Amino acid sequence: MTRSDRSKNIRTTPGRKVLISGASVAGPALAFWLNRYGFAVTVVEKADALRDGGYPIDVRGTALEVVRRMGILPRLRAAHIDLRRLTFLAGDGSEVASLNPHAVTGGVAGQDLEVRRGDLTSALYSAVRDDVEFLFDDSIDTLDQSGHGVDVTFRGGSRRTFDMVFGADGLHSRTREFLFGPEGQFHRYLGYCFAGFTMRNTFGLTRETVMWNTPGRAAALYAVGDNDDVHAFLNFAHPELPFDAFRNPQAQRDLVAAVFADAGWEVPGMLAALRDADDLFFDGVSQIRMPRWSSGRVALVGDAAYAPSFLTGQGTSLALVGAYMLAASLADRDHAAGLAAYEHDTREFVTVNQDQVGEGDATLFPTTARALEQRNDMLRNLSALPSAEGRPAHSGLTLPEYMPMT
Repeated sequence: MTRSDRSKNIRTTPGRKVLISGASVAGPALAFWLNRYGFAVTVVEKADALRDGGYPIDVRGTALEVVRRMGILPRLRAAHIDLRRLTFLAGDGSEVASLNPHAVTGGVAGQDLEVRRGDLTSALYSAVRDDVEFLFDDSIDTLDQSGHGVDVTFRGGSRRTFDMVFGADGLHSRTREFLFGPEGQFHRYLGYCFAGFTMRNTFGLTRETVMWNTPGRAAALYAVGDNDDVHAFLNFAHPELPFDAFRNPQAQRDLVAAVFADAGWEVPGMLAALRDADDLFFDGVSQIRMPRWSSGRVALVGDAAYAPSFLTGQGTSLALVGAYMLAASLADRDHAAGLAAYEHDTREFVTVNQDQVGEGDATLFPTTARALEQRNDMLRNLSALPSAEGRPAHSGLTLPEYMPMT
């Protein structure tokens, strides 16, 4: 069992020792900036290796400045998908509208990035792997703040003490549960569930998305390039979270198949592919809303603290910006003052972006026939030209300057 991928060139900075749980987006980004500010950083990740693949994600607005300052913007530009068309279909498969994607997302053509999730995580990891300790195939088992630091017991059996611990472990954060209790008190379910998986691209799609809608149901095929696969998504309104399905992949498949049993277009083939998919991802569409993001010497960042849901398209951008702001707030402050500054300076940006959710669900997933008709009329009247400015929420925060250690 390989638990460590520690470089021989790790910087021996005598700074504060910190632990980050999670090696997706927020975790490595936070590790990068904390290391630059002189912290000795360890990242623990429950997976046994860096996670590759995954659906495409967006980097917009203020987050673009974060990746520019990290030096990875050219690499991400080279990996940009450049989705060219978003086509909406009616229940009978007829075309409602075909648009430049930015006309719907509020993005800015030529500036915003859309990359495969694996391309972003790989770029983040490459930027920090030589300076930070990574512990794969492990996780936090217990946290104890009764002393002068944070005593951590790892699932693998080792014990260590850190000056601070950060939870960057996603929507269903275990660190958050250690710190604040069950997820339910912070989980805001938005009334939808979705299944995502890959399937063979037998549709002739290239750099485009096609979305079929009936009231309360949507099916989408997302072709990110010229390869043989497309990302398939089946989204549906559901009054309550189907808790019985979350730990049972077969129950997930059965639920989705039942909801879409009478659907037309390409949905029957999507359901057939769903039955055999080995990369199925199923979840509720939700946000995390918390009155505070830290307690003592432990803090949360990214989806663990303020997941906005994919309806906003801002989850990755909030993770990148939040990581930058958290590190900058701690650079020249003790933990109490630094964490207070992080919340004070970042919360408004987070809230404004979380509040974009109403725009997303109205466009993508109308739940009634009347709402769907109104949505389709709106799409037909939209300009096919991309936005020149983007949504103000995406760029609604000016980053503090990075002040390197002297």
